[in-house]
Amino acid sequence: MRKYLFILSMLTVIYSCKQETKVVTKRTAPVRQKPKTAVSYHFEKTKDWLAATTDSTQIRIALALNRTDRKNIAKMDSIIVATDMTGDLAYYFPFPLEVPTLSEVPKVIFFSYATQTFGAYEYGELIRTGPTNMGRKTDQTPTGLFFTNWKAEKTTSTFNDEWDLCWNFNIANKLGVGWHQYELPGYPASHSCLRLQESDAKYLYDWADQWVLKDEETVLVKGTPVIIFGSYEFGAPKPWYQVVSNPKALDFSADDIEKEAAPFVSAILSQQENRNRYEAKP
Repeated sequence: MRKYLFILSMLTVIYSCKQETKVVTKRTAPVRQKPKTAVSYHFEKTKDWLAATTDSTQIRIALALNRTDRKNIAKMDSIIVATDMTGDLAYYFPFPLEVPTLSEVPKVIFFSYATQTFGAYEYGELIRTGPTNMGRKTDQTPTGLFFTNWKAEKTTSTFNDEWDLCWNFNIANKLGVGWHQYELPGYPASHSCLRLQESDAKYLYDWADQWVLKDEETVLVKGTPVIIFGSYEFGAPKPWYQVVSNPKALDFSADDIEKEAAPFVSAILSQQENRNRYEAKP
């Protein structure tokens, strides 16, 4: 019943708009390579595994599984690796490949605090996923609905002017929160921002929409919706260690993501209609 109410709420917003809906071209669902066998996970000594592994795809998956980057993985005593790394990254990460109830939402990004991962969707299809390191215990990333606003290929941190932030996309202007490329030590370590690997930061930088301003104080059109949800148990073992005993321990179902989106879908679709009207103007 909850799913039908969710769909009904989406349709109500869509058809209540008096303006003609903009015709859009939906992205074709990505073609992904599945792992050849059922995936399980185990721990390896980092130094030994890196010395024995030269395959760039396997290294990329290992970095993502451990929520880290090339610089920081070498500092770890042990890491999680998958028994079969022949598949695309999406098959090793928590977000579902499809969320049917988001089929009318052109773009939305989810950041999971609990799993330190993100999932970007177009019309309900997962198009990008990867690791993140969010806010540390003393500077936790705010949760809820946000919209992307301004972006900069390179900017300076408001916490320390010696920190250069690449592919920065702000989502909370007054709070100074956004995503950007920066070191991923493998745990929540930021001053509330959403740290990403460089390839992910650049992809989302190019993919997401900026806001449109009338003047410095007036927003005409908001950017891409961003939903940050969940909480991180600071002081406990890293949550992704759970996949060693249960490979699906962190997985979200489509219903789980629907539940997180449900409180915000009306606002998201309303803002999308506003963007459609703006872009349709001659």
